[in-house]
Amino acid sequence: MNTTTLASTTRLNPVSRPLPVLLAMEDDAEDVGRLSPDDRLTCHVHGRWIHQCVASPLHVNPITRHRWCRSCATALTVSVDELSGAVTMSCPRCGHGASAASARLIVACRASLVAARRGSGARAA
Repeated sequence: MNTTTLASTTRLNPVSRPLPVLLAMEDDAEDVGRLSPDDRLTCHVHGRWIHQCVASPLHVNPITRHRWCRSCATALTVSVDELSGAVTMSCPRCGHGASAASARLIVACRASLVAARRGSGARAA
């Protein structure tokens, strides 16, 4: 089975794709097992770039530790700076809360920011 994901291929071969096109591509790739949900640049629930909706309570998962501080049993707060491309997540109680799942989500958000810039540039051209 090919382990290369669509998201990583998109990042390695930057091709401007508008949001609706990438949403459909990622949905299809996820459905056939070629894309991990953690690697998506888009959100199939909200129909947006992942960096635009990652702060939603729907993106908190205590089981997988996506946006979750296990020691405080608290959802992580999210900061996305679209100008600088900075994405951070931290526990509002202890200031930490890092996990592998949240780290992957941060990587996806950063890539989503880049893809959104390219996608909007492609539409304007």
